[in-house]
Amino acid sequence: MARPIRVPYLIWATGEYGSAHHGRSDANVALRMARKLLRDGFMEVRVCTPRGRVLQSDELDELKPAQETNIMAKGQQRSNREAKKPKKDKTKVIAAAPTRKDAWQPEIGQGKKK
Repeated sequence: MARPIRVPYLIWATGEYGSAHHGRSDANVALRMARKLLRDGFMEVRVCTPRGRVLQSDELDELKPAQETNIMAKGQQRSNREAKKPKKDKTKVIAAAPTRKDAWQPEIGQGKKK
């Protein structure tokens, strides 16, 4: 025997030509379905929450999840890790040997004359 699926949000709607019963697993999806039924012309739309509270069509806004006010970018969020120690400043060493002016250099322009 198949195991029944538990649907926490139940939606009932009564219209001119009959009624509709829907089950949804998420509050956002249930709210969307209830609003769609209202747009389609159903007069009485009710949503039952998982705790058993029945919301009428004018109380549907209570299903909306509270929006977070402190939304920050990932780079702005604080971390619980310890801050790294600053790196020790290293003195720069020049790899080239210093120039020596007194060293022998070939003279240019003093070749054989013809």
